[in-house]
Amino acid sequence: MRGTRIGTGASLVAVVAACGLAFAPSAAAVAPGTATVDADCGSWGGGDATLTATQNGTSATVTINTSAVTAPLAIGRDSLVSTLTLVKAGGGTTVLKGTKNPAMATGDALEVGPLSGTVASGDSLEAFGGTLKVTAFGFITITCTAQGPQSPGPFVFD
Repeated sequence: MRGTRIGTGASLVAVVAACGLAFAPSAAAVAPGTATVDADCGSWGGGDATLTATQNGTSATVTINTSAVTAPLAIGRDSLVSTLTLVKAGGGTTVLKGTKNPAMATGDALEVGPLSGTVASGDSLEAFGGTLKVTAFGFITITCTAQGPQSPGPFVFD
């Protein structure tokens, strides 16, 4: 009898777990999760930049990494003020902002983010035509623009 109770209990747990998974809300997703652009940052340099996007409901984040621009001086963690403007496929723009960045030594590749903003289901956002502005020390501003569409394509949010 004891073996039957354990078997029945295990079966009940499996059924409850399966039902919980079936009714659990699905996580929102953005596709593609990563894209690259050829960025022009004026006198600060230019080249490939990688944008990594995530989504949680109507909240979106994008992190940008590029070795095309390097830190002019040592930069403390969370000390850069960054604004990323992305172009919507149907017109208009979406702005993501933040002050998140890792600590960087002089000459390190630039990394900012995650930058946060709000998206709607179905938004298709592209870096080409938008800008990334990064301000360091309150007076050094780096403005980057994409030289063509991002690859493999725009970020499409659930």
